[in-house]
Amino acid sequence: MKIEVKVPQLSESVSEASLLTWNKQVGEAVSEGESLIDVETDKVVLELPAVKSGVLVKILKQSGEKVTSGDVIAMLDTDAKPTVAAATQAPVAAQAATASAAVMPAAKKIAAEKNIDTANISGSGRGGRVTKEDVLGTADKSNAPVAKIPMPQAGGRVEQRVPMTRIRQRIAERLLQSQQNAAILTTFNEVNMQPVIELRNRYKDAFEKKHGVKLGFTSFFVKAAVLALQKFPVVNASVDGTDVVYHGYFDIGVAIGSERGLVVPIIRDADKLSLADIEKQIADFAARGKDGKLTMEELTGGTFSITNGGIFGSMLSTPIINPPQSAILGIHATKDRPVAENGQVVIRPMNYLAVSYDHRIIDGREAVQFLMTIKEALEFPGRIMLDL
Repeated sequence: MKIEVKVPQLSESVSEASLLTWNKQVGEAVSEGESLIDVETDKVVLELPAVKSGVLVKILKQSGEKVTSGDVIAMLDTDAKPTVAAATQAPVAAQAATASAAVMPAAKKIAAEKNIDTANISGSGRGGRVTKEDVLGTADKSNAPVAKIPMPQAGGRVEQRVPMTRIRQRIAERLLQSQQNAAILTTFNEVNMQPVIELRNRYKDAFEKKHGVKLGFTSFFVKAAVLALQKFPVVNASVDGTDVVYHGYFDIGVAIGSERGLVVPIIRDADKLSLADIEKQIADFAARGKDGKLTMEELTGGTFSITNGGIFGSMLSTPIINPPQSAILGIHATKDRPVAENGQVVIRPMNYLAVSYDHRIIDGREAVQFLMTIKEALEFPGRIMLDL
């Protein structure tokens, strides 16, 4: 029986995807559940597994081609027998091409930056695919510099043209869309992180022992943001034409940087989650985000976002709203600074907070008070613990 291999249903916000590398050749045997090809959207990389065991008898769409939901890209035959040439006696050149092509997207990007030929790397991933760790291990051995561009022997000025990945194209489109379609303003404040730091230091060991996950700082920011959103529901709203849509739920996007670019997975119903629940979701998102394994459902929607440039050393920034949301919280590096308390100069671990907001529906007063609510929640974290 012949079976069509189709592109899975993409989310409404994703119009097309790109085929990466075929993991099987025509005539080769395929087991049920075995990955045939990776499909890259502007959000995630999806593995497309075989729904039945059989033989790959035809490839209709080649690596690199654009596809949409439901496109037939190949044919499987459950009754066919693998051909000898494809299974055991493929030409050496074809074997080498297949081996060098079986490279995960994150590994491919790092290899390009470090000028590493992946054809010389033995892959440790499933099916022998080259992973990010394989490339990094090769780079460590060779001390290959990052982003090195081969220079001509006789000097001269060099340029290198590299196509944007689909996710980078999508990031560019959405950022431009945000700036063009919203009246973005940013308000700032500073927060004394000492109470949160002391609370975390006091309970982090017991927290990890009980919940099996480390107690970070992001969960405090998420809970503080939820408290503020409950107090100022317009910040949790979005614009739809001439309507304002107020959301009766709190789905918080947490920006995560990866080799493929910035992704913003969504913590659903964050108001109903404990600090431990939030930390577990963040840890899971971060781990799977590195390998492009987040699902489209996890990256779709959201009523408010949080981005933390502080992990890269940023001291101050104006974050850009993730449409159709109306606001975003920017967190920065916590640094010891002199501040005035009760007429005395003392040193405190301070963090500059920024909230960018859509002035079409959010007034400056609301934005400032919203940020003040976050500041107060972090400086008195008992409110977060007691849900006050």
